Amino acid sequence: MPTLEWIDKNKVVNHHQEVPFRVLERQYSFDEHGQHTENNDSENMVIHGDNLEALKALLPQYEGKAISLS
Repeated sequence: MPTLEWIDKNKVVNHHQEVPFRVLERQYSFDEHGQHTENNDSENMVIHGDNLEALKALLPQYEGKAISLS
């Protein structure tokens, strides 16, 4: 099977291990009345930021859970 090789490939392949975990903090919620600061207990999230940092922040919440693609 062919593989791609380039200078410093190991640095790129293992980059995710160098990115620190961050804690997601709820700042506001939305409902049919708009934005507010109270928690509406929704499981939906909009995350602003770097994709890799966002995915690492979600790991503790979803690690080991099955994914439904339907």
